[in-house]
Amino acid sequence: MIKDITIGQYIPGKSFIHKLDPRTKILLSLVYIVNLFLINKFKGYIFITAFTFFIIFISGIKMKYIYKSLKPILLLIIFTGALNIFMTPGSAAPLFHWSFIHIYKEGLILAAFMSIRLIFLIVGTSMLTYTTSPIELTDGIEKLLTPFSKIGLPAHEFAMMMTIALRFIPTLIDETDKIMKAQMARGADLDSGNLIKKAKSLIPILVPLFISSFRRADELAMAMEARCYRGGDGRTRMKQLRFTSKDCTAVFFSVALVVVSVFSNYL
Repeated sequence: MIKDITIGQYIPGKSFIHKLDPRTKILLSLVYIVNLFLINKFKGYIFITAFTFFIIFISGIKMKYIYKSLKPILLLIIFTGALNIFMTPGSAAPLFHWSFIHIYKEGLILAAFMSIRLIFLIVGTSMLTYTTSPIELTDGIEKLLTPFSKIGLPAHEFAMMMTIALRFIPTLIDETDKIMKAQMARGADLDSGNLIKKAKSLIPILVPLFISSFRRADELAMAMEARCYRGGDGRTRMKQLRFTSKDCTAVFFSVALVVVSVFSNYL
């Protein structure tokens, strides 16, 4: 399960999506997320589904990575769907009734909507990190937040903080997997027992993981200081961000998706 977590992972490539400006991908990801919550009818998600699979196809990202991004939250999706099914009241007679359990048509529809939204939300945000390197992501976030620096927002520091957090998620996952295997090799039982026993068995994992995290943070701070890092003031870049015709094409198709999906939703 630990190895299936792909948050923050970047998959190098030379596809059309990889070559887009990071600012374009960040903004279009936000538009994609907003569009998911604007739609409240199933026919609107037909265009979202087609667009998502089209993006996955032209990006060259294998479906196994998409499955890995969804696998850790399958229980959350199932729990969210079940919660909406059993907790949503209906206006007509229930479809199923037993004791205190009532299942209405409205509950099934809402559960389906919430599950679909969660799935597309994870897939859409995963495609952003799969096709954008941490350095490009940092530069894109910083450029987008630069106008807010006039009101005191530290754009560069905020972007650097977010990117470092995303960058070290795969590292910490790998470290956790190594610690778990080392503890199991020493005879630790991490799977059996009740919930309290399983929680206690995590202590030998969390303690060395926290120590390793603080050590990595200290080493990163020393490395940045040794390279004379002083924040964003006067910082130059080897590669300047520029919008190209590819970005205009991506914006056009994304706007077309929003118009078509919203129009079909309210038609």
